[in-house]
Parts: sequence; structure tokens; C-alpha cells
Amino acid sequence: YMLIYATSTALSLPGGAALSITGGFLFGGLAGGLYVVIGATVGATLVFLAARTVLGDSLRSRAGPWFERMEAGFQANAFSYLLTLRLIPLFPFFVVNLVPAFLGVPLRTYMLATAIGIVPGALVFTFTGAGFGSVLDSGEGFSVSTVFTPEVIGALTGLGLLSLLPIIYRRWRAHAYSPRNRG
Repeated sequence: YMLIYATSTALSLPGGAALSITGGFLFGGLAGGLYVVIGATVGATLVFLAARTVLGDSLRSRAGPWFERMEAGFQANAFSYLLTLRLIPLFPFFVVNLVPAFLGVPLRTYMLATAIGIVPGALVFTFTGAGFGSVLDSGEGFSVSTVFTPEVIGALTGLGLLSLLPIIYRRWRAHAYSPRNRG
């Protein structure tokens, strides 16, 4: 499972959410979350290392206009900026895999911030899968009362909150950096 997840991430294939839900369904919320974090971190690290090699030029063009917007943040504090980008998905995952390599972020910093930053999202998705697994384990058919187990409600609430983070972050940033707040 982790090899499939790492390969999917390394190739920047869509479907990370579906793979994460499947991991939760197969292995449970916590174990599935651990496997997702390991697989995603390994896959992202492979992209990072490839971007530092001969493949870097062709991969850099794939990063597109996001490169310049991210450059200043990485230069200020690579770990904190990368952690924020992993926790609050402001940019596509594959772009956040590439840009740090082009900006000379140390491998250890990249791997640590990536692993920590993807934990909340991984757990939300794997607990969703585990919740669906508990519905099937109950032996009852699918209905509103059987589908909305505490695990599923908690995971869906977490997913909703996670999806609001980019909006909250952008509003906070706009307010914090507005001319009247600069003092």
C-alpha cells in the first residue's frame, strides 16, 4: 500500500484522497494514517530529489507561476513556510513538492515539514475510510443512521474544517498586511 501511495505521489497522479480513504478502510484510521504519511512523504521526497537533478529544468517549468510567489516565503524560513503550505493547501501538492528543491531547501527540513504537515489531512481521510469500514462491519445496510457513525461525522467535520483553512488564511493574511494594520 505504501509503495502504491509513494509511486502515485512521485508521479503526481490524482487520487491521493481516494487512496487515503482506502487506507483507512483497509487498515483503520491510525494505521492507515501512518501508512499514508509514510507513502506520501517518500513519494514527495522522490519528486524533491528528482527536481534537484537533471530533471530539475523540465520539472521547474511545471511549477509555473507559483514559483515566484513561493520564493520569498522559503527564503525567509523554509521549515515554517513549507509546514504552512502542507497544513493549509494554498498551492497544488506537486508544486509544493518541486519548489523547495529549486530553492535549495535542505532534504532533512523538507522531509520533516512534509511528514508533519500532511498528518492532519491524512488522518481526516483515513478516519473517513475507517468510518465507512465500521458501517460495513456492522452488517447493516447503508442508511442515514448507519452511515453517520461518530467516526464518519468526526472525519467529515475535520474535512470541512480543513477545506476552510485556505480561506481563513487568506483573510487573515489580507487583514494582517493591510495598510491600516502596518502601524
